[in-house]
Amino acid sequence: MDELRHLFRRAADHAADYRLSLPDRPVGVPVDQAALNEAFAGPLPDAPTPPERVLADLVAAAEPGLVATAGPRYFGFVVGGASPAATAADMLAAGWDQIAFNAVTSPAAVAAETAAGTWLKELLGIPATASAGFVTGGQAANTAGLAAARHQVLADAGWDVERRGLTGAPAVRVFAGAERHATIDRSLRLLGLGTDALRPVSTGPQGAIDPDALAAALRDAGPGPTIVCLQAGNVNTGACDDLRRACDLVHRHGGWAHVDGAFGLWAAASPTTRHLVDGLETADSWACDGHKWLNLPYDTAFAFCARPDVHAAAMSYAAAYLVGSGGAPAGADLTAESSRRARGFAVWAGLRELGRDGVAALVERCCALARRFADGLSAAGFEVVNDVVLNQVLVGFGDDARTDRVVAAVQTDGTCWAGGTTWRGRRLMRISVSNATTTEADVDRSVAAIARLAHGIGGELVH
Repeated sequence: MDELRHLFRRAADHAADYRLSLPDRPVGVPVDQAALNEAFAGPLPDAPTPPERVLADLVAAAEPGLVATAGPRYFGFVVGGASPAATAADMLAAGWDQIAFNAVTSPAAVAAETAAGTWLKELLGIPATASAGFVTGGQAANTAGLAAARHQVLADAGWDVERRGLTGAPAVRVFAGAERHATIDRSLRLLGLGTDALRPVSTGPQGAIDPDALAAALRDAGPGPTIVCLQAGNVNTGACDDLRRACDLVHRHGGWAHVDGAFGLWAAASPTTRHLVDGLETADSWACDGHKWLNLPYDTAFAFCARPDVHAAAMSYAAAYLVGSGGAPAGADLTAESSRRARGFAVWAGLRELGRDGVAALVERCCALARRFADGLSAAGFEVVNDVVLNQVLVGFGDDARTDRVVAAVQTDGTCWAGGTTWRGRRLMRISVSNATTTEADVDRSVAAIARLAHGIGGELVH
């Protein structure tokens, strides 16, 4: 027992040392991938290795290849760092090693998900009667929401898709904005609907779906099983669809409205940004990440559904040996995974740590820091091409080739990390401010580094 306690403490010490180093360590540096692979490679030993030696070898092998994604100057991929209480709870979850299938395999895991799900719905303005499935990410959340949508629109057409499959089923039309997230397309592939079911709808200047174009598309399509995928937080600009008007249009045509709100749905948690997602409560299903703006550990996300019975019908299963199944939908009834880690503990802890006011302050601070980024880069002579309404900033540094060189230089420099994207035919730097530990000084330091590197690269500055 003493050896186990010592091992776990060593692991916790390594984790704490790493987290404490984040404000000062390079965010991303060039890595010799071959050398990193070699450090992990080699033949599997014949004899057992002492756990403490295994841990030491793991730390030594991994350290050169760690990216400071949890740090205050990582601005790529809408990634938030995990908060202290949530991280500690996740460490406990690993130690407890619970199977969060149902209340028989882990009563505590199901209770934590139930409580945390209630808090999440309150924060986001989702109806209290909705179901909440704890999944791995936006992909899984969108898939669960669209599975529920597929079930209901086909049931309305007299077709039991869970029993009969899709062969011979009425065709399902899926309308989505032209700037939807790529996980929507993948979910349609995974659900057997296929991307040919997609009917792209044009978007406005900032990438939000055009309500008039949606109205025309629904009218022209006529009756039939219809799903509409809406977006809270365009992946590039942060723009949000007019959810109230769009959901009203969908329901008038007998369809199902699903909202992909991976990060943008958190606008609902702050009085200053709530107007951007007005009407979200009128949708039928919602996808939202926790490891983005809520600053929970990877991997944490949520699939909400206004009709828990439909959610469970689309996702659950039963078997004689699965003791405890068949009751009120919970745990694995609402997800595609049976062997589930107890991620609800970290969600519960992270929400308790922040509280309602803390979540609102986190959203407001990240939005303010994004505007500070935009103002700083504009003042330095660079082009901010989007309206900064949330935490997303798009920056151009001249022609596409020059912008790509600036992005590459920033990623190599290590002061901060930002990714590249293509939006409206242009290559741009994409900056996402999502970390609770990011400060004004971090933004100013990053702006200075980006300006220094960009001015050192030849070419015309203005596009």
